Amino acid sequence: MSTADTAVRPPSVRTVPSQAVVALPRPGSPAAPAAGRAGAGPGPVGPAVREAVRRGAAPLVSLLAVVCLWQLAWALEWSATLPAPAAVAGEITTAWADGSLAPALLHSLGRCLLGFVCAVAIGAPLGLLLHRFTLARLTTAPALSAVQSLPAAALVPVAVLCLGPSDSAVLGVVLLGAVPSVAVGVLGALDQVPPLLVRAGRTMGATGARSVRYVLLPAALPGVVAAVRQGWTFGWRALMTAELISGTALTGVGLLDAGRRSGSLSQVLAATALILAVGVAVEVLAFRPVERRVLRSRGLA
Repeated sequence: MSTADTAVRPPSVRTVPSQAVVALPRPGSPAAPAAGRAGAGPGPVGPAVREAVRRGAAPLVSLLAVVCLWQLAWALEWSATLPAPAAVAGEITTAWADGSLAPALLHSLGRCLLGFVCAVAIGAPLGLLLHRFTLARLTTAPALSAVQSLPAAALVPVAVLCLGPSDSAVLGVVLLGAVPSVAVGVLGALDQVPPLLVRAGRTMGATGARSVRYVLLPAALPGVVAAVRQGWTFGWRALMTAELISGTALTGVGLLDAGRRSGSLSQVLAATALILAVGVAVEVLAFRPVERRVLRSRGLA
């Protein structure tokens, strides 16, 4: 080897024989050692089950703590009218056994679902309209905020007097409770879209309806999902208020409030527990997975 060749080659570079190069398999490849996957479980079902248990453990512990405190308060006779948890559970079991609970839940869920779909179909375009047109926003947004601040109990007499004691009155209460919430929520989500995104879309030809479809709605989707979820919550609360105090002979969870008229606190608490259970179930099983997926697609969860 000449002196020139020695000067060209850096002194820190060493040649490794090809026999010494070992290709290590990736952990997820089929060639990975079996010992490295021994503690990973039978497959993707194991982590999914553990994640579901981890997420459901905290609510179950909270529910158990509430029941234990309730049982303690009943055992110590802190209130002369407070029933035991077993008595409330017995009311629910009796309603299920005599066949009145399932139809009541289905009727209430059907009414709320119909009102929710109508509220989204009205409130979401209304929020977009208020975002796009300043004059409509100045004249309509304050009225929506005022109606949203009204309790549902104040809307029930108006709906009953205008529409009579019927399903239409209950649906009107649900709409009055959910439409303002959806519209105001969608308006807030669209207002939080950075103007830079809108200008960038405009330079690439996204104007008018194309700007709404390809820029505004995708950018505001997490806020829109939150607004829709809030609309369901307001609608469910308004429906329960209408069924409980409207005085109509409508089938629904409100009929379980017969204990209010008979003075049975256990029946009242049973109706309250069912209303809470349905609301939490819809939140956990329907809206939370959708919201988590939307946030995860944007790197926010």
